[in-house]
Amino acid sequence: MYIVFLGAPGAGKGTQAARIAKELVAEHIATGDLFRQAIEAGNDLGKKVNKYMVKGALVPDEITVGLIMERLAVLAQTRAIFDGFPRNLEQAKALDGALDKQNKAIDRVVYIRVAEDELVRRLSKRWICRNCQTPYGPDIPSRDGNRCDRCDGQLYQRPDDQPETVRKRLKVYFSETAPLIEYYRQQEKLLEVDGSGSVDSVANNIISALGERQFIAQ
Repeated sequence: MYIVFLGAPGAGKGTQAARIAKELVAEHIATGDLFRQAIEAGNDLGKKVNKYMVKGALVPDEITVGLIMERLAVLAQTRAIFDGFPRNLEQAKALDGALDKQNKAIDRVVYIRVAEDELVRRLSKRWICRNCQTPYGPDIPSRDGNRCDRCDGQLYQRPDDQPETVRKRLKVYFSETAPLIEYYRQQEKLLEVDGSGSVDSVANNIISALGERQFIAQ
């Protein structure tokens, strides 16, 4: 069982993906984590990833898909949630093609929908851990306002989390993601969930949207 989580920056996609993965006893596959792990491993794939990341450039689709398929090959679970991938239509088609070769497919796609003004509010008040990149904000505060709950790393605010810059980032996101959403809608896999509530209420909405008992851990 494979589920993709989609959502604009600030929609809470990563938080919800990790939470629902625990609920469903599924592997949480986040591309950011895969990139860091590959770089730490120092293998050929990791060296390629590092080459792009040190430049601040996007890692090419074929490398990202390769990392994901490599991770799927050694999964302890038969369930996985994809967080941060695919980001556009080309990546979605590449992932479908790679899974098809293994007689597998994406089962459901959860799109966490949040109004643009709310996304700007969240991102302009967001703080990030310098070590593990865990986000914090008004809806997810840290116990210590200056340190990360996960790793005790220092929290900082990204320069591109200013309101005007955020709106430009969101414009790019929506232009890339609109065709992707329609792609999964046509496959009858898309589930749209209102992401404007609390973390708990959004998580409950996602579980309700998934609905079928085969997706719920017994």
